[in-house]
Amino acid sequence: MLELAILGFLYDAPLHGYELRKRITALTGHVKPVAESTLYPAIKRLENAGLLARSTEPGAVAAPRHVLTLTEEGRRDLRRRLAEPTQRDITDENRWFTLLAFLRHLRDAPAQAAVLRRRLAFLEEPASFFYEGDRPLSAEEVDDPFRRGILTIARATTRAELTWLRDTLASLDG
Repeated sequence: MLELAILGFLYDAPLHGYELRKRITALTGHVKPVAESTLYPAIKRLENAGLLARSTEPGAVAAPRHVLTLTEEGRRDLRRRLAEPTQRDITDENRWFTLLAFLRHLRDAPAQAAVLRRRLAFLEEPASFFYEGDRPLSAEEVDDPFRRGILTIARATTRAELTWLRDTLASLDG
């Protein structure tokens, strides 16, 4: 998720590490804050893989700052990651939102639609946070008001996402 966010933001424009961290935190910070101890090693891995290039510019006040740019190989890698997301990228809501934030960079409408169809198929499967044996429980079947709240909120957000997915797929399919 972190590497995808780094590649996605740098696809838009070159950034220095501090600005990149601010943007990633704005996207995912409420769920998973980005620490420097995780961001900079990820940047280094991507740089070592030839996906990022680093240049030095004079700092606004004193110290020079490093600006990160996505290489052409990095652009191809981002598009590949977007076109071929892992199953976890499709099923984990936080990873899904990160993927969705950059899916526009995959310029091929049929490829975008294929990714959305995978999410749609996942959401159309009967599921719950709570089960009786193998049977998923609905909000109406749960006595605990807090668990009922989880299921009620999840059902509402799933309905909204299903509507959005179907509408977006219809527009992508022409």
